[in-house]
Amino acid sequence: MAHFSRTTPIVWVATTLLLTVLPAWADVYQYIDANGTISLTNVPNDPRYQRVISGLPRSRSVISDGELEPVIARHSRAHRLHPALIRAVIKTESDFDPLAVSRAGAIGLMQLMPQTAVRLEVRDSYNPDENIGGGTKYLRQLLDRFNGNLPLALAAYNAGERAVERYQGLPPIAETRQYVKKVLRYYRTFLTNDRVSSSRSYRSQALEAQARGLAPSVASR
Repeated sequence: MAHFSRTTPIVWVATTLLLTVLPAWADVYQYIDANGTISLTNVPNDPRYQRVISGLPRSRSVISDGELEPVIARHSRAHRLHPALIRAVIKTESDFDPLAVSRAGAIGLMQLMPQTAVRLEVRDSYNPDENIGGGTKYLRQLLDRFNGNLPLALAAYNAGERAVERYQGLPPIAETRQYVKKVLRYYRTFLTNDRVSSSRSYRSQALEAQARGLAPSVASR
């Protein structure tokens, strides 16, 4: 899950306590004032509060990799990241469930914390396009911050930037280290699948061209 605020530890505790105390079907609303202070409630008494967690009963809703491919490809190009990396983060964070909500309040496909979403100008974290756009942008920022070091950027995405900077490397947090390994494993798998798919597509196109007499035999290449 992504963290991005000097008040993150407070928000983390507040959100966790709120989710623990409230009934499983309660909605959660947030309001962020001009100083960046985040207020959470299940009974909004001010029109500036916005719902961040829906308590409506639902079944798990999964979007296939194929359905998300155009969205992932577009945001990957915009932020200079390989689509396979974004798919790996989504797989690890939410297993492709756009309605996923963690106990800490992280939302959507790339599990954006509410305060992170605000910083990234994501208005609806449940919206796959906005969520992936924000998560991809944040990951690009982390890679730039940590000089292109992918493991450190992933660790910061999970545990927060300050944790990585404090330890000047991967934090000695078992969950974070496992998270980094998991994302990298999925990344390698998706990269391999992409190469195989690309190779098959090239061969298929070459055979079609050969059948039309437009290209030499594939075997001769």
